[in-house]
Amino acid sequence: MKSNEEIKTIIFDNLMNIIDIRSVNADQIQNQDFQENVKRKVKSHLIDQLKDFQEFDKTKILDEVIREALGLGPIELLLQDPDISEIMVNGHKEIYVEHQGQIKQTNFSFISEDSLKSVITRIISPLGRRIDESSPMVDARLSDGSRINAIIPPLSLIGPVVTIRKFQKKNFTLDDLVQKNSISFQAGQFIDFCVRNKKNIIIAGGTGSGKTTFLNAVSKSIGTKERIVTIEDAAELKLSQKHVISLEARPSNIENKGRISIRDLLKNALRMRPDRIIIGECRGEEALDMLQAMNTGHDGSLTTLHANSPRDALSRMETMILMAGFDLPLKAIRDQISSAVDIIVYVQRNGEGFRNVTHITEVCRTEGDVILTQNIFEVDRDTNTLTFQNQQPNYFSELDHTQRNIGRSILFGEAICS
Repeated sequence: MKSNEEIKTIIFDNLMNIIDIRSVNADQIQNQDFQENVKRKVKSHLIDQLKDFQEFDKTKILDEVIREALGLGPIELLLQDPDISEIMVNGHKEIYVEHQGQIKQTNFSFISEDSLKSVITRIISPLGRRIDESSPMVDARLSDGSRINAIIPPLSLIGPVVTIRKFQKKNFTLDDLVQKNSISFQAGQFIDFCVRNKKNIIIAGGTGSGKTTFLNAVSKSIGTKERIVTIEDAAELKLSQKHVISLEARPSNIENKGRISIRDLLKNALRMRPDRIIIGECRGEEALDMLQAMNTGHDGSLTTLHANSPRDALSRMETMILMAGFDLPLKAIRDQISSAVDIIVYVQRNGEGFRNVTHITEVCRTEGDVILTQNIFEVDRDTNTLTFQNQQPNYFSELDHTQRNIGRSILFGEAICS
């Protein structure tokens, strides 16, 4: 007796003989009349082949196969679930999701490797991207803002692998993060104060720790009259201000030409009279340009980077600056970092999927070859509460009397609502 999956494979193979879906353009495949016509063809050709499989729900199986052939298969259903934040397809047989912070394996699968490849092509073709043996990796943004990464053989040894980070329709504020216990009220007020006083802030953490979510929340503290330029690899930021210019990097085309990097966009942004520059994520040589911008009048800049601790974030920046290819002494690099970066916010995701801020660290100055820092807030490991460390930030001395009193009131007295 054939299994449900074997029946689907037979139907899918026959479907490919009836109509080559891969030769149909993306606009046509979305057309409702075209889809209905294909369904009629498929059912009239294949229903006789299923007459020996009375124990199966033939209509349901056909609908599932057609949905995979014309749509996105099980991915389509998972994208519609608001509680799923990430979809991970590991070959055509395994699909995992992050559901309310927890990674779980689903009972969904694709019919075959060819079916999954067709779905990947269907997703990325309207975006002007391609994936094949000569270009086996792709990173793109879907029309709803979700990010997709796909990699296929020969680079992937288990078949096509797809990772989709869904775009969060809810744009969290600092107040929302306080309600979710991702940050304490006092720490949230302090970060809001730092942003309003144009401190340069780096949000650091591991993959999936909530860096971009926190950056989006923090950006709401920027004044409505400021001109903001955002620069990203794949646009995820969703700022509420009106005067926002969003720039997105571009990969090489089929001829390996036309690439526009984050560094290229950052250099151009400096000529656009920005009040604030926000880089979605610093990954490489653009870190040097970012630091130079911070040091030459573009205060209040924000970015994220991958790191394992606040101290590691500084080391990562050193490494990225060295990637720019300039032969700079290490002391000069550290002086540049200490004078440019004011605050590091470190966020983490624990084993249960809970995301929270564990450190808010001030970058003070260099002493010899060492960058001195102090933790303004640090999580208490026993209570998992972000706790003020009774340390006044050094930068308070640069503020005028009124702002200094507001800052001290937030940290040492009753918090002032912004």
